[in-house]
Amino acid sequence: MKQFLQRHGALWLLIGFCFAMGLFLQLRTGLFFAGKNLTNVLEASSFRLLLAIGMTFIIAAGAIDLSVGAILSLSAILAAKCMQNGMAVPAAVLLGLLAGTAMGTLNGALVHFTGINAFIITLATSLLYRGLALVVTLGTPVSKLPEAFRVFGYGDFCGMERGVSMAIVVLLLALPLLYKMRWGHYIMTLGSNPMALRRSGVRLGPWRISAFALMGFLSALAGMIITARLNSAEPNAGLNMEMDAITAVIMGGTPLHGGQAALIGTTVAVLLLSSIRNGLTLLRVSSYYQQLITGVILLCAVITAELRQRRQRV
Repeated sequence: MKQFLQRHGALWLLIGFCFAMGLFLQLRTGLFFAGKNLTNVLEASSFRLLLAIGMTFIIAAGAIDLSVGAILSLSAILAAKCMQNGMAVPAAVLLGLLAGTAMGTLNGALVHFTGINAFIITLATSLLYRGLALVVTLGTPVSKLPEAFRVFGYGDFCGMERGVSMAIVVLLLALPLLYKMRWGHYIMTLGSNPMALRRSGVRLGPWRISAFALMGFLSALAGMIITARLNSAEPNAGLNMEMDAITAVIMGGTPLHGGQAALIGTTVAVLLLSSIRNGLTLLRVSSYYQQLITGVILLCAVITAELRQRRQRV
């Protein structure tokens, strides 16, 4: 029992806090548990969950990716530009997803072959990708997209909005990929003991690069969902979303130094953060405070995670 609580106590605490906060917001507003509002929370969580799943892979591998929001923006802009120029919607979406994957692959290759810390590399590529997005659009949104593309964001699939459905499918695929397959084992070993992999004859490069490539793909997919909902691709889309993803991953129980991953915890944390934003909106709290609160939560999550790791080492 003690071992179970040590392994899953943080997750149950997170779930309990999520329900307690929902109850508080329901009592204060009377609207939180309304069907339409819960749908809004799920829709707001869908693209954030995609980013957080990818960030879980990256952090589990002992790295970080600060270019997530910029990849989201640039890949969506490329797809939108192609649609404006007459390309079929499926082909344009595929091109956008491939572009996001390519940008993630470039991140991974630079990190692996230069040996420079991923924080520095992805900070630089974030500026590069965001700058390209601004150059391509001249700072103006790409709008008036085909109606067929809007279905990508709003269409109904299995009784749910497509973005929510896609996030659930990705989560269901990510769980066995991370916990049951060789890829996940190697990714977590990259974060905990890369020399053990090297001594076993495993080439680190392809596995490290694949984590960044998958992060790029999921960023692009999130970009498609957001663009379809807004019917507009914006050069500033995804701004600071990497911070939301990192916050959710750390809150969910994945240690910042890597070697472990808590996908279910990440999912609960995403729902909690989306619920907090939704609750602040219901309480008519200014949006300026939402960024402040996210920063406080991230700081508390990092400190708590570090203290927990120190206790485990003692």
